[in-house]
Formats: sequence, C-alpha cells, structure tokens
Amino acid sequence: MIAYVFWHWKADRVPAGTYETLARNFHSVLRAAPSTEFVGSFAFAISGAPWIPDGRPAYEDWYLLETSAGLDALDRAAVSPPRLEPHDAIAGAVDAGTAGLYKLRSGTPLPDATRALWFRKPAGMSYAALDAVLEPLRRATAIAIWSRQMVLGPAPEFCIHSREPVAAPPPIQARPHALRPLEL
Repeated sequence: MIAYVFWHWKADRVPAGTYETLARNFHSVLRAAPSTEFVGSFAFAISGAPWIPDGRPAYEDWYLLETSAGLDALDRAAVSPPRLEPHDAIAGAVDAGTAGLYKLRSGTPLPDATRALWFRKPAGMSYAALDAVLEPLRRATAIAIWSRQMVLGPAPEFCIHSREPVAAPPPIQARPHALRPLEL
C-alpha cells in the first residue's frame, strides 16, 4: 500500500472551522465515488512541522492507494464530477501545499493516530539494520511505519504513526508531532 500525502495550510482569510468543513466535504465525495486502486483517506491537523513555512498550523491528508499505478486515477478523479466542486472549494481556500509519496513499511494505517515520529535513517545504517532497531517498537504497540518513495516531498524519509506516545529507539533521532485526526 502507498499513500499520497498532501500537506496544506489555509489562506489567512479562511476560518479554521470553514477550512476543515471544506476538507471533510472533499474527502467524503472522494470516498463515496472512489477512483481505481483507491483504498481510503484520512487527515490530521498538525503544527510545528519544519517543512511547513514559518511552522504554521497545517493539515496532512493521507490518500491510500493499492499501488502507485493508482496515482493517475486519483488525480483525474479528484477534479471530475461529482468531486470537482468540493475539490475546487477546498483548493480555493488553500494558501499553499506540498506533497510526498510514502509506502507502508510495517503495520496498518492508523487514521486515529495522535502521534507521529518523523526521522531519517541514520547515516551508514542499512535498511535491514533499521528494521532490526524498530522491531521491539513494532512488537510493543500498534504503529504504522511509512517510508518515503523516490525522494518525493520535503518531509523526512520515515514516519511512525501511533495512538500513544512512543520513543524512537537509539540511534534514531526522531522529531515527534502531535496529530489531531479530522473526523471524516
């Protein structure tokens, strides 16, 4: 499974409640008339992410797809009826955004996650060694580990979603972020 992750922040003129309603509407119509390979979507309100300009409050949408082949279908579906009007409404309220492509490395997606740990693989560490370091964390709690694909997007290479606070095992240096799941 992969996820197209879209980080966006609202225009100053748009109240947060209005913005979140527009986002919910778009997710709702997208899920009601899904594109090929679309599995589902969820979204979080976030703050303090270093890849968001000036550390402003932002939103993080996760669009789940079976494979990367579903990206073209998702792109077409997002701007075609019956999704066009809700897409244009939220797009008109966005100040700016950026995106990335992530692959589910371990676990299952957690739309109700309240925590994220973003990190880079330590220099010189193999992916097998990273998996070994993360194994105790995987066994201890329900987590989803995502890895960036093809260096797309500004965020670090890895993300761990969890419902409870978790600490990254040494030697990983992770930046924790609180997530507020949006009720979609």
